[in-house]
Amino acid sequence: MTRGIMATLAKQISPPNLSIMQDEGFTVSRVRTELLSGLTVALALVPEAVAFAFVAGVHPLVGLYAAFLVGLITALIGGRPGMISGATGALAVVMVALVAQHGVEYLFATVVLMGILQVIAGVMHWGKFIRLVPHPVMLGFVNGLAIVIFLAQLTQFKDPANPGAWLAGTQLYMMLGLVGLTMLIIWGMPKITSVIPAPLAGIGVVAGLVIAFGINVPTVGDMASIKGGLPSFHNPFGTGEGLYGTPLAPLTFETLQIILPYAVILAAIGLIESLLTLNLVGEITGKRGGASQECIAQGTSNIVTGFFAGMGGCAMIGQSMINVKSGGRTRIAGITAALFLLLFIVVASPLIEQIPLAALVGVMFMVVIGTFAWNSFKVMTKVPAMDAFVIVLVTVVTVMTDLAIAVVVGVIVSALAYAWNNARRIHAYTRESESDKGAKVYEIEGPLFFGSTDGFIELFDVAGDPDRVIVDFARSRVVDQSALQAIEAVAGKYEAEGKSIVLRHLSRDCHQLLTKAGHLMVDSDDDPDYQVATDYSVRTGVLGSH
Repeated sequence: MTRGIMATLAKQISPPNLSIMQDEGFTVSRVRTELLSGLTVALALVPEAVAFAFVAGVHPLVGLYAAFLVGLITALIGGRPGMISGATGALAVVMVALVAQHGVEYLFATVVLMGILQVIAGVMHWGKFIRLVPHPVMLGFVNGLAIVIFLAQLTQFKDPANPGAWLAGTQLYMMLGLVGLTMLIIWGMPKITSVIPAPLAGIGVVAGLVIAFGINVPTVGDMASIKGGLPSFHNPFGTGEGLYGTPLAPLTFETLQIILPYAVILAAIGLIESLLTLNLVGEITGKRGGASQECIAQGTSNIVTGFFAGMGGCAMIGQSMINVKSGGRTRIAGITAALFLLLFIVVASPLIEQIPLAALVGVMFMVVIGTFAWNSFKVMTKVPAMDAFVIVLVTVVTVMTDLAIAVVVGVIVSALAYAWNNARRIHAYTRESESDKGAKVYEIEGPLFFGSTDGFIELFDVAGDPDRVIVDFARSRVVDQSALQAIEAVAGKYEAEGKSIVLRHLSRDCHQLLTKAGHLMVDSDDDPDYQVATDYSVRTGVLGSH
């Protein structure tokens, strides 16, 4: 599932394609699949939106509005049809600190600023930097996220009447049995028919059994009652006091100082999770590109959601997996999920409240099984030890902290490992010059950058070399200022010994940097593959033509 995830992303925003039947063919079967997939996703969105609102310390309506608005807008103009967005736990755990310290009125302003930052990221095409996330980090992200989704479902095994206690006895066994039945239906349904998405069939059958036989197990309504109830529709257009009488934060510089740090963190987490989900969905659906467009879609949705007093959101890996596994491939599924969710809020909340949590837990457990990269256990026995370590590290950090920190940690560790490996690659082959009698040639091989400068300097036998030395960089690449400083250091040593040094096959960027340092450069016709080359001579501290 994760093979090839790090393929090159599109560099430009593609125009939002609102053709909901793009690449799929307008057929009755396709439309039916998309509608049913959207319904399945909407059923799973309700309890999660309520739960994440509870985590963030806000009213359930705040989470439900976020799920509807973010889901609808990103489905319409997002970078990848098939993705599902809404209120997420990754953002909720950051929001709870803001709400606790400053009040819910500051949350909405933060969500608006978060959206603005995400739109800026999209306009600046910063989404392309997701390609810098190495494949081991992606594997760790997928595995860690699967574990997080699994652990989040365990809270549904607590007694709704006593949230601090776990279910026990008959109620626990019944809950486990219904979860297992849901998973069995989802596993077996595709073997019988593909007309109805397997997750929807699992939810429908289990809910029907619970209602028909009056089985006493926790339902969506039980969970919602603990968290303030599943509210009915509320007119979003108020009188400047928010959706339900909460005063809005004043538009002052002090407010900006409060919300800016949270907005930056939320924007980063939202974009990282959304872009990684975009890659994951792209791997399953066989599509690429759309990173910058997705950034703009996420930002736009959060700006709108903030003005409508929602808690904001980003791409949801679990619901996106439900959608694509149910056959959702176009924008119809995402739009349908958002509209069904609104319908549930307006008129169908009594019906939704009767759905047993066991059915939704069973769906999410199957998502966990499908999301976890089981082949990573085999991969870790074949890849370098550092890559295996990064997979485990990112998985653990994702579970212990959050996605953004895990990805940053994984990228930093991978980059340091890459730098260390390249630092050890620098070496030189020496020979006598065929065209310049008496001169010694150093053929440098390997990248010259800050990590390899010490090794580069140690390659030269200044005292034992002849009066004329040629350093050939044809099989090397001078990367940064530290490398240029190392070249000058070597030149200085030969100068101190009264010897000359010729630098060959340096690129024009090196030429320009050394010229800025006060040295004269003259181009030659000898070019390396990656840049225009020059032939330089050093004598008494001056670089010039030879």
